[in-house]
Amino acid sequence: MAKILIIDDEKSIRSTLREILEYEKYEVDEAIDGQDGVDKLSKKKFDIALCDIKMPKLDGIEVLEKAQEIDPDLQFIMISAHGSIETAVEAVKKGAYDFIQKPPDLNRLLIALRNALDKSSLVTETKILKKKISKTFDIVGESNAIIDVKETIAKVAPTEARVMITGDNGTGKELVARWLHLQSKRSKNPFIEVNCAAIPSELIESELFGHEKGSFTSAIKQRIGKFEQANGGTIFLDEIGDMSLSAQAKVLRVLQENKITRVGGDKDIKVNVRVIAATNKNLKDEIQQKNFREDLYHRIGVILIKVPPLRERKDDIPLLVDKFLNDISAEYGTKKSAIEGKALDILQSFEWTGNIRELRNVTERLVIMCGDTITANDVKKYC
Repeated sequence: MAKILIIDDEKSIRSTLREILEYEKYEVDEAIDGQDGVDKLSKKKFDIALCDIKMPKLDGIEVLEKAQEIDPDLQFIMISAHGSIETAVEAVKKGAYDFIQKPPDLNRLLIALRNALDKSSLVTETKILKKKISKTFDIVGESNAIIDVKETIAKVAPTEARVMITGDNGTGKELVARWLHLQSKRSKNPFIEVNCAAIPSELIESELFGHEKGSFTSAIKQRIGKFEQANGGTIFLDEIGDMSLSAQAKVLRVLQENKITRVGGDKDIKVNVRVIAATNKNLKDEIQQKNFREDLYHRIGVILIKVPPLRERKDDIPLLVDKFLNDISAEYGTKKSAIEGKALDILQSFEWTGNIRELRNVTERLVIMCGDTITANDVKKYC
């Protein structure tokens, strides 16, 4: 039930509004003047404030300014018999959601309230989503190996340098790439990921650079490639060691000239993209075997970041497990599971060939199969 505060020095107005809003199933409170309104806003959370302009002690605009300091997400609707275009414009500029003249039209008021609540819900959902995203992309760990990675990211992210990320499968190479993007000057622009190993060699060029309609049998319409989609932002070429030599040649051209040509097209298209690549292969060995271009390796590997395997950072396992327990409880909508110290000791003794991805899966299995507390016996049984 939405909570609404009516701030007005006229008792008759407060009573009328309360009667209407309570009939519409809103929870209503009243404040007899501006100062009383600020006091109540300081003590209790409200979704919407209906506020008069002309009041003793503090006028409506002053209440609005103070309310924004208390709760920036509070939706403010100004109601006044002394309304003018200038007053309405000033109120909206100061952060009011809407301005309604007295006596308020009932339908107009109820529509304004519903729209303000919709906006409040969107603001809340956006904040929750951003919080989830920031937690999802958090690099957890305090071991020397992971601290080195974080320090390198902090130095490299604000630059335009191309980065090559190496490491075993499941170590978190994509996470490092996202951190590089989120801490860069391009963070408000797209982050486009391409898994080079998952795309057939005959389709990789179309995926990266796009194609024109009719350029091949199944090209029934124009396609915008990943490099164009990432314009102004970052493109992450995951498992670049699996990219075909012909696609490597075209990527090299992009790095040299900052332009692409769609498959089947003859027009050069300028792109401004930061390239981050990752691989679990030894690219120097791939170069010796003629599977990877040496000139592309030197172009793309300005900065090299090696993500350590989990077996080299076992001290981070308790922190990682705690994060996964939090994430899983949020996903399932259940109480966070506890884990015994001895259970963590056993988890730290494993080699974790699947790295962090394997640890995440094991933690989820334990949450599902065990009770509120994960014991050492549970780990022995289910791992």
